[in-house]
Parts: sequence; structure tokens; C-alpha cells
Amino acid sequence: MYQYTDFDRQFIRARAAQHRDQLERNLAGTLSDDDFRPLRLQNGWYLQRYAPMLRVAVPYGELSSAQMRVLARIAREFDHPTKEVFDKAIGTQAAWGTTHLPVGYGHFTTRQNVQFNWIPLAKSADVMDLLATVGMHGIQTSGNCIRNITTDERAGVAADEIADPRPFAEILRQWSTLHPEFAFLPRKFKIAITGAAEDRAATRWHDVGLHLVRDRDGALGFRVFVGGGMGRTPVISTLIREFLPWMQIMNYLEALVRVYNRWGRRDNMYKARIKILVKAEGQRYIDEVEAEYRQILEIDGAPHTITQAELDRVSACFVPPALIQQARGALKTIAIPADRQVAYQRWLQQNVAPHKDPALRAVTLSYKRLGQAPGDADADQLDTAADLADEFSAGEMRVTHDQNLLLPWVRAEDLPALWVAASHAGLARSNVRLLTDMIACPGGDFCALANARSIPIAAAITERYQDMDELHDLGEIDLHISGCINSCGHHHSGHIGILGVDKDGKEWYQVSIGGSDGSALSGEATPGKVVGPSFGALEVPGVVEALLDTYRTSRQTRETFINCIKRIGLDPFKAAAHAARLSDKHEDLHTLPKFTGFAKDAQEA
Repeated sequence: MYQYTDFDRQFIRARAAQHRDQLERNLAGTLSDDDFRPLRLQNGWYLQRYAPMLRVAVPYGELSSAQMRVLARIAREFDHPTKEVFDKAIGTQAAWGTTHLPVGYGHFTTRQNVQFNWIPLAKSADVMDLLATVGMHGIQTSGNCIRNITTDERAGVAADEIADPRPFAEILRQWSTLHPEFAFLPRKFKIAITGAAEDRAATRWHDVGLHLVRDRDGALGFRVFVGGGMGRTPVISTLIREFLPWMQIMNYLEALVRVYNRWGRRDNMYKARIKILVKAEGQRYIDEVEAEYRQILEIDGAPHTITQAELDRVSACFVPPALIQQARGALKTIAIPADRQVAYQRWLQQNVAPHKDPALRAVTLSYKRLGQAPGDADADQLDTAADLADEFSAGEMRVTHDQNLLLPWVRAEDLPALWVAASHAGLARSNVRLLTDMIACPGGDFCALANARSIPIAAAITERYQDMDELHDLGEIDLHISGCINSCGHHHSGHIGILGVDKDGKEWYQVSIGGSDGSALSGEATPGKVVGPSFGALEVPGVVEALLDTYRTSRQTRETFINCIKRIGLDPFKAAAHAARLSDKHEDLHTLPKFTGFAKDAQEA
């Protein structure tokens, strides 16, 4: 893991002290809410539907066990609503039969960050101070700036890796943090980078996607894609550079973002993302980037060129942990009982991935289970993850794009012991990449932007598909749920995508199929297509079941859901979805009440 310098640590502590001063002045009435708003947003503090939401930055998803224990402490000691807030929230949810509101947990996001939903703003400075003790913060997790740079959760360990992207992600993090020219871009800006043959970072869906590649002579460089994104207009990014020498990546990104900063629309936030500019201008945008890049090289003197010495310095922080390099005996040998062999073998198949070191494995801990929203982990589970990382993974773990945790340094002979320990903690469910390993945003239960709830829909589908035999028979399926068109649940890229929409003050859901994030399972990145008119909340689980039944009756031997769609087309699935509709006169289709009183910061996402 990257070792932060004294400057980094001092800067984070100073930033926390600044926030405390600003908060105290705001609470005392000497700093208005309007003046405080941009300051708190710069540190990751949003005002959501009922309470503040803190987004903690986790650069390229990498966490130490010490950092995870601090996150667990924040969940346990601070992530609790006041009685007034609790009563307001539970009163709204009571119509859905909820008898308690889960508190004291963190939420893993698709951007590899961690969020908290119930920390009182008055306690925010204490939380900032606590985060600073382990080099963590919320800087640039909000605002129209370059956000957290994400990568493959198997970065540095993947068997198909061309080069480790983490050193470059860290160098780009340092370049982009508080960049004076890019602090107020037309809209938020997201970069993803991968160094593997398979794109597990969904790079084609980002404002900028970077692929580490080698040319014919073996030289390392980047293939550069620009203009991807979801939201109201799903767009797959455009290749603008087939090969860029690695040392020039910051100079090139400087040119790319400068042109966007200059020409991106600021009159309409829904058309302000770089994807709109690239789609509208096409080759003209690419030509302007190349012209700006030449000026940076030839006139400005290429000030952001990465030297070999700097790359070596940063790369030295990402060598395999010393514990892994040293020969050590396996943990006490554990024999898996015969009646548990099927469950263990399924776990090996779904949750355990190959490693570039044949003696090691990368293991995913599944946080998707009945009674828990996708991506949520309570304080005890966060502490348990830290314990498992210390015992089995050299004290390191990764937040995954799919809202789970990955242990990247597990010895093969320790797999039985890890499975037993993870099973006791409820984190060894063998559903990774299966239907119930779904992505879902917090939706209308928390977010002021949402048109509909995501969590009850996710819970209903999860409850219906609890049989592990059935899940494994259905095979690998990406199910993604978003509560609004902002697409935080990445519904566009789901094999099955569910989008919450508002129609006449009621919650409805569009269902799409055939989307892809660009992984080997899904094939070329592409947005899904809507299968019919919107459905009521109670209809959605039945529609999903109808889609899956169509797949079961139509599939060929070992054919995946996504490949079946590609082979037979959308029409059979559309017919099945339409047939699954309940009567329009069904009184309970919209028992989810419409939220009112949107938060003041409704446009903070």
C-alpha cells in the first residue's frame, strides 16, 4: 500500500482543523449555511433526505486493517440519527412494514469509496479528526472536480495483468488533488484505470478510461478513452489515443481536461458532462486535445512528465507484502466436512480468483445477504473484515466495484481456514457474480435526488432467490438498481437493469436487459434496452422472475443469461415481462409513499 508522507499527513490534519473551525462558526451562526455549504462539500459532507451523508475517499479502493477499524469505530460511535430524525425516517418507512431502521454501518460504493448516512453534522469535526489519524478524509468526493480514481480491485495481483495500475493511480491522485485549474469544472469528472487484459474496472463507462498496454516493442503505455458515462444519456467512451507513452499521461490528461474545462457546457447541468461535449464535437474535440497536448510538450516544457525515479519511488510502495514473501507455515489445517463440501467448492468457484503468484489467491467477501442492503456493512462486519485481513491477507483489503470487499493476499493452503472464519461471520456466501450479488444505490430511503426506492426492490428480489442451487443454475447475472436517472446503481450496464422513475407522484420502475460493463463475462460495454412500459414496485420481482424463466426455457447448454439475450434478441423477454404485469387496477402496486420535503442540497450529487 502507498505510504503517505509527512506532508500528506500534515495536510489532512490541517484540513480537518479547518473543517472544525468552519463547523463551529456555522453552529454559532457566524457562518451562514449558504457560505458553509461549499466548504463542507469539499470535505465530503452532503445533506441528504434525513441526515448528513459523509463520503470517505478510498483511493483506488485500497484499505488497511487499521483504516477499516477506524471506519468500524465511526459506524459504531457516530453513525446514529437523533431521535427526531429517527422518528421522521421510521414514520415514513412504516408504510412499507419496516419496524426498525438499521444504523451503525458503512456503505461500499461502486466508486470504491465508503459512505455513512446518519452522522449528525455537529459530530462531523470529530469524525474528520478520527479519519486523519489513519490518513483518511473526504476531499474531492464531491463537487465539480476530478473525483476518486478507481481501478480493478485485483490490481497488482491479477493473473492477467499487463502492469500494475496502482502506482499510476496514486500519481494521478496526487496530480489531481486540489488542482487549481480543475477545482470548478463544468461537472464532476471520473477516471478509471486498468492494467489487466480483462476490463474489470468498467473503464468505458467513465469520463476517462485508461488501459495499460504494451506496443510491438514491449514499451508500456496507455490506450486512452474519453467521454463515457451513464445518467440521462448513456454513452460508451471513444478511443482517442491508441498508444500514449506512460511518462506522458499527466501531460495528456492536463490537455484533455483543459479542453473540457474550456468548452464544457455550464448553462445546463444535465448536459455538462464531458460525454456531451465529445458526442457533440467528435473529431474537433480530439483535435483540440492534441493541439493543447503539443503546446504543453513543446511550449510549456512538458511540466508533468513522470520520471522513472518518481515511478520507481511510488511503485516501491506497491510491492507484495513482506509477510507474503516470507515462507510461513499454513494455518492449522482444517478439514472441510463432507456435508459442507458442496458449499465450499461453490465458494472456491465464485469467490476465489487466480493470482499472479501461483501460491496465492484473491478472495471476495460477500456482503450481499437477506436483511442487508447491497453494499452495507455494520460495525461488527467492518471489524471482522479487518480481523480477516490481518490473519489471511497481510492486513490489506480492497473495496470492489460490485460493493463487496476483496482480500488480495491469501495463501492457497489457508483457503479452508478462511472459508470457515468468513462463514462464521456470514461473509462467505457463494453468490459473487450471481443474481443476488446485485449493485444498488441507497435510493429514496436516503438520497434526496432519488425518484424511487432501491433497497426494498433489492430486498424483494433477494428474498425470492435464496436457494443456492437455483442461483448457481441461473449462473452469472449482473443485476443493477438505480433509484433515479443519475445512475449511481449503474443500471445501464446491468444484464438486468432497474431504474426508479417518478410518474404522477408515484414510484415506477423501468426494466432493461442486455447491458454490459465491459468485463469478460458481459462482453463489449453497452447500455441495456428497456423491455416495456414502467412497472409498479410490487410487479418488479415478478418481472425479473419472468425474464429468468424465459432464459431457462430458451438457453443452450452452458449458455449465460447475457449470451442468451444476444442470441435470441429482446422480443421473447419483452413478451414475458409484459405478461408478468399485474392488473393496472391492483391497489397495492404503489404502496411505497412518495417522499416529500426534499433536502435543501438536492443537487449536491
